[in-house]
Amino acid sequence: MTPFRIGFGYDVHQLQEGYAFWLGGIQIEHTKGAVGHSDADVLIHVICDALLGAANMRNIGYHFSDKDPKFKGIDSKILLQEVMKMIREAGYEVGNLDSTVCLQVPKLNPHIPAMKSCLAEVMKVEEGAISIKATTSEFMGFVGRQEGIAAYCTALIYKV
Repeated sequence: MTPFRIGFGYDVHQLQEGYAFWLGGIQIEHTKGAVGHSDADVLIHVICDALLGAANMRNIGYHFSDKDPKFKGIDSKILLQEVMKMIREAGYEVGNLDSTVCLQVPKLNPHIPAMKSCLAEVMKVEEGAISIKATTSEFMGFVGRQEGIAAYCTALIYKV
């Protein structure tokens, strides 16, 4: 087995009025929020999936089912802490994460430093190990119509 492993995560959530908008572990002011069984933090969800995939541990839905009432409304930072515990128990550490969030509005660049700081604290890694980029879909598709949010993440982990 090689000492380095790479994983990929992808997730989408609908956006609707009346929901809080959580992204990267922080709440951002917005007229809409993501809909989901948990707090619907799409960025944390893709990070979890990328890490779990890299460690060959399936995905977030396998470990934290949306059918299980104990996860209803849960703070996704708790899920990320559990994923970090799982990969560390398997002998892995995070090399780096590279993520992209696709959202038409609001603009995310002003919030990226706070997201990186929050995620680094939750994951117990240096902020420099976390890359967060933001883009729009140029008003095309469900993201462009502001009906949803999408995110992608690639994770590198290594055997300690």
